Amino acid sequence: MAKKPPTIASADLQHNLEAVVSGVRASEDTIVITRQGEATAVLMGIETFERSARERELLLLLACGEKEIAIGIGHDLESVLAEADVLLAADEA
Repeated sequence: MAKKPPTIASADLQHNLEAVVSGVRASEDTIVITRQGEATAVLMGIETFERSARERELLLLLACGEKEIAIGIGHDLESVLAEADVLLAADEA
């Protein structure tokens, strides 16, 4: 189970913006920003954001592949791996 990210009230963020941003940049932490006790936004470092975006893109590609397989237009694992082997061998040459 993922740990619950730390939170900061928007008013506190305004008063401590530089320290909070520096802390986020120096770590992989994500901070939830609250307003009137309710989560409203997320603050994260750019590296964490970019990694999250890449992971999300990969998950979308996998989901599209699953849909293609379900309707019969996907490729089986063996043919995909064989094609990958050919591409990797061409790169090494």
